[in-house]
Amino acid sequence: MAADVWGLEPVRGRGDLEIARLAELQRGVVHRRQLLGAGLTPAAVKHRLATGSLHSLYPSVYLFGRPRLEPLAAATAAVIHFAGRGVLSHRTAALLWELHEAAERPVEITVVGMDARSRPGLVVHRCARLRREEVRRHSRLAVTAPARTLVDLAGLLEPEELEAAYAIALRRRLVTPSQVTEALHSNGPAKGAARLRALATQDGSPRLTRSAYERMLLSLLRRAQLPAPAVNAQLLGMEVDLLWPRERLVVEFDGFGYHSSRRSFERDRLRDQRLVAAGYRVIRVTARQLDRTPEAVLARVAAALAT
Repeated sequence: MAADVWGLEPVRGRGDLEIARLAELQRGVVHRRQLLGAGLTPAAVKHRLATGSLHSLYPSVYLFGRPRLEPLAAATAAVIHFAGRGVLSHRTAALLWELHEAAERPVEITVVGMDARSRPGLVVHRCARLRREEVRRHSRLAVTAPARTLVDLAGLLEPEELEAAYAIALRRRLVTPSQVTEALHSNGPAKGAARLRALATQDGSPRLTRSAYERMLLSLLRRAQLPAPAVNAQLLGMEVDLLWPRERLVVEFDGFGYHSSRRSFERDRLRDQRLVAAGYRVIRVTARQLDRTPEAVLARVAAALAT
């Protein structure tokens, strides 16, 4: 379990300097045991809660010296709260492994052998067992291993999102297909397991997409039974978003946070000119178009493929 790879930071000194050291290592979060170990009395803890130098997050888990949570502080507080019996999992694990875009809250955690319940800001999952190889340490926190994280995500994500998460894990060498297959076998029947098993046993590489909008367009293309493009393909020394080599067609996504400056705008225009000069057609698609008129975007792509 988590205690095999993670433990509460040991107290090495006394007083506020030691408490500050612990808080710095734990993103501002401290456990009551650590405060008492550093010399505070129960009355002193109560006084600091009353005066605002400590803020309660969970029973016996506090935020020290600051009113707001820093990045990953909520996840740290959850791990400290379960004290070796809880492992960050599902979307929170995906956030840590950078497999899927997810919010930091609610925190998702898996516990074994205890009756814990979800609460605002915390989603608790329970399982019968968690093997040692399914737990890793990441960012000083106990988290499910990438293969187990994909198994958990399989029941939560849309097919295109799951394929993208699996592709990212493969590209970053966080998993191998055999590791994913083994994780599926070890955890038995589960929601979405068949989709993940199909990805792990398929011929060829899964598609690696950059955004929900890429996934949206890929889904539209599949439903319309149009030819599948190469995703994030190399062309003329550049990476293009979608490429149909035979039809010499390129689709680029515009206005997705990557083109916010004049310099970016000019660079993209130069890319288009190079592609057109080499005989490729370029269609630029915006987030607004896909949000409001996805069928029109699909029609333009279909017409270009048919030409």
